[in-house]
Amino acid sequence: MKCPYCDAENTRVVESRPGDDGTTIRRRRECVNEACGRRFTTYERLEQRPLMVVKKDMEREEFAREKIYRGLMRACEKRPISVERIEAVCSEIERALRMEYEREVPSSAIGERVMDALKRLDGVAYVRFASVYREFRDVETLAQEVLSLLGEKR
Repeated sequence: MKCPYCDAENTRVVESRPGDDGTTIRRRRECVNEACGRRFTTYERLEQRPLMVVKKDMEREEFAREKIYRGLMRACEKRPISVERIEAVCSEIERALRMEYEREVPSSAIGERVMDALKRLDGVAYVRFASVYREFRDVETLAQEVLSLLGEKR
């Protein structure tokens, strides 16, 4: 593994442990270059079969976990939700999709799973995501969604 700081070809593993979701291994590494010696973290993840996302216009693209992560991070911005919790939600969504769909998953299924997860996680983050995902055109539609969310909480 190359050092991300000095590009030295050699690093050594200082510590290894399972990731929080049980599907990754977290490794603390240290650069063996004496001039550098810095530490960094890597994650080892099982390489899985490709999962294709079928979009609304029927185009297909390879599933990208990072897109879910970025969407969750944007929705949860300035909310009291840890990055670890967002990572865990991302892993839960990916695991569920891979269990349910073998080769192709509709983009709508991904969006709905993200919405369900955000609804359980944080109401404000849910409304933020829903307003973009469901393409709310006016304040009335947004208000209806908020009222629906409040009704479910009671």
